[in-house]
Amino acid sequence: MANSVKHISVCVCTYKRPQLLKCLLSKLVVQDTNGLFTFSIVVADNDHLRSAEPLVSEFSALSSVHVLYCAEPQQSIALARNKCIQNASGEFVAFIDDDEFPSEYWLLNLFNTCEKYQVDGVLGPVMRHFDDEPPKWLLKSSLYKRPRHPTGFVVGWMEARTGNVLLRKRLFTPDGQPFKPEFRAGEDQDFFRRMITEHHVFIWCDEAVVYELVPPGRWKATVILRRALLRGATARLQPTCSTMSMAKSVIAVPVYTVALPVALLCGFHRFMTLLVKLCDHLGKLLAALNINVVKEPYVTE
Repeated sequence: MANSVKHISVCVCTYKRPQLLKCLLSKLVVQDTNGLFTFSIVVADNDHLRSAEPLVSEFSALSSVHVLYCAEPQQSIALARNKCIQNASGEFVAFIDDDEFPSEYWLLNLFNTCEKYQVDGVLGPVMRHFDDEPPKWLLKSSLYKRPRHPTGFVVGWMEARTGNVLLRKRLFTPDGQPFKPEFRAGEDQDFFRRMITEHHVFIWCDEAVVYELVPPGRWKATVILRRALLRGATARLQPTCSTMSMAKSVIAVPVYTVALPVALLCGFHRFMTLLVKLCDHLGKLLAALNINVVKEPYVTE
């Protein structure tokens, strides 16, 4: 049994992005396994109208890789992720977002690294990708850029995401809710925080690259800032959000506000980077006052 071929369920949560989902599925089915594992795909549709079902059904009928469709009608990324887990089979679960697409050896690199280091999960880099030429200020900014690490680096929960990850299925209890629905964002960080507290280990594989499509709708300053406000509001839910953390935000908001004109003189990219940090702190403070400035569950465009 120790030498049996392992199986990976690749989990995709989607919400009203059929063209992006189709692109992702076409890249997933041609993943190179080198004969070391098998894999299938689970698509959890978070649209109560089941808008992704026709596309997935049509794709599945022509695919050599098994594609399972399921729906989570309540709009919640955490519940959609839980729906994926409920429908996953095999020893491993991989997560990738519907606005991403993987490199050819993505799954193979994740799997090999997980087996080599015998850890509970492996995360990889998410690189931004533009189909159209974005504004120069966006390219110069740190927005949509994420840190990278050498392979084998132990990842802390603050940097852990489910946009590119392979996890051992044993992490999930059959009847549990691994992702908590009270989180409108950051539900993955909360999951990793709890897992790391229980002494599970997650490492980095820098060769397991996926690309995040950043369409023109996400270039808008209003979208970027609303996402920062939502991120700050959900950070307030983390148990690690201490009195000291709130005090830092109280100080940061006026300091960053005063610094904004100076940042603007240094370039719009610096201005936006600072404004995003300001909104992160402001979102946290507003959440503490029970003020919800971002009403919708998701901020996409």
